[in-house]
Amino acid sequence: ITPSAAMPTPGPTIAGCPPGLEYLTQIDQILVEQKVDYAELIVRWEMSNNYVIKNNVGQQIFMAKEDSSNFFSIQFFGTLRPFNIHIHDNLGRDVLTVTRPVKCGSCCCPCCLQEVEIQSPPGVPIGYVVQDWHPFFPKFTIMDAARSAQLKIKGPFCDCRCCSDVVFQVLSRDEETIVGQISKRWGGFLQEGFTDADNFGISFPMDLDVKVKAVLLGAVFLIDFMYFETNKNQN
Repeated sequence: ITPSAAMPTPGPTIAGCPPGLEYLTQIDQILVEQKVDYAELIVRWEMSNNYVIKNNVGQQIFMAKEDSSNFFSIQFFGTLRPFNIHIHDNLGRDVLTVTRPVKCGSCCCPCCLQEVEIQSPPGVPIGYVVQDWHPFFPKFTIMDAARSAQLKIKGPFCDCRCCSDVVFQVLSRDEETIVGQISKRWGGFLQEGFTDADNFGISFPMDLDVKVKAVLLGAVFLIDFMYFETNKNQN
């Protein structure tokens, strides 16, 4: 990347902020863009995902790369596959890891509800995104390292993906106040119809704890796999 495309490196280390997450203290919006895999378009096989993570003016903050167990597990488990998503900054340092264990896809059984663990630095948990059971709405809880609830996420009743953005509200713990949102951006007919590359926007308060911001970033990957990572060869 060119220097003009990258967000300037933050200044001195901030107390209580995991190394590499200083970028997040300076922003209240994040853009997550999945890179189109042209090999996937040609052979029609699901491949590991790669993402570019930017601030609201388009400057690159991080790169993210999926590390699934192997090619065959990707094909067999599909969107339910376990993964580690490694996120590194513009200097190539690993700053975040998002880990998802394999679970059954049934939302009717509480033991099958999905979750991811967010680590920063890699190997040190800082939070979790846990799916909440609900008969109608996609719902999740944002938790800290001690599994104490910090925020809630609530998706739309109608999972309509055609010609419009899909908004997941970020709510306070009591679900009374909207504090932000995660939106899946409509990418146009070509991108939506022939690829599973998705774009997301995240907004949150500027003064939100940096670790909670990082966990919200991790929530994007779980939401992407659960609701938007469809195999176009199956459609």
